Amino acid sequence: MTREQYILATQQNNLPRTENAQFYPVGIYGWRKRCLYFFVLLLLVTMIVNLAMTIWILKVMNFTVDGMGNLRVTKKGIRLEGISEFLLPLYVKEIHSRKDSPLVLQSDRNVTVNARNHMGQLTGQLTVGADAVEAQCKRFEVRASEDGRVLFSADEEEITIGAEKLKVTGTEGAVFGHSVETPHIRAEPSRDLRLESPTRSLIMEAPRGVQVSAAAGDFKATCRKELHLQSTEGEIFLNADTIRLGNLPIGSFTSSSPSFSNSRQTVYELCVCPNGKLYLSPAGVGSTCQSSSNICLWS
Repeated sequence: MTREQYILATQQNNLPRTENAQFYPVGIYGWRKRCLYFFVLLLLVTMIVNLAMTIWILKVMNFTVDGMGNLRVTKKGIRLEGISEFLLPLYVKEIHSRKDSPLVLQSDRNVTVNARNHMGQLTGQLTVGADAVEAQCKRFEVRASEDGRVLFSADEEEITIGAEKLKVTGTEGAVFGHSVETPHIRAEPSRDLRLESPTRSLIMEAPRGVQVSAAAGDFKATCRKELHLQSTEGEIFLNADTIRLGNLPIGSFTSSSPSFSNSRQTVYELCVCPNGKLYLSPAGVGSTCQSSSNICLWS
């Protein structure tokens, strides 16, 4: 019995009975009731399907209390195990591998690492591509792992190599487009040191002197045209047990002594022309150098 029926039943005892009383059913009946049951059943089936899909996703993605799959959430951050793929940019403060395994960054095209300031401006970039490794920054440094000293540094003004030895193993050697400043150039033991300019001149300058030393061998200077030794203020000093000047021209000298003309000449006199040219003249009792020699005239 509904509430309205109950009220009507209690009121029949106190109120006078009227004729032709009509009663109307209260509630959902007919097709409305069947639609309501259908929607309730459909909602229940949808809830069951959603619950089953949620359980399946949790099972497939390996969700646990610590994380999801190879992803573990720890107190220090997030830990990834195995191979991970990132389809969008990754923003992190620090990336490091386990102590017993290396860290590998792999990409089908290139790997780019960017550094930005607090305003979002790019301050440094390292790109590892298929053809080259490019670094874009104000200063690039390579430091030693033991003491942290700078082994190589480069900026817009200069390039500094802090290693104890610079070794060039190429067959063509080292090619410098401009000047080179160094306190010492030395070849490896049992190897020759060669400074060459194939098409232009080779200049060595130093404000306090240039010293070339061969402690256990010969020193040779060869040129095609002329070799100049010039000292603007000092002198040119040759210090050796034996000084030889080869291929000097021999000047002509006529002597009235028959013994001098018939004897084989083995001793010569070193003569100098007014223009500084040296030549040999057959030695005699006195000086045999003549300023009117044909060598001085045609030099």
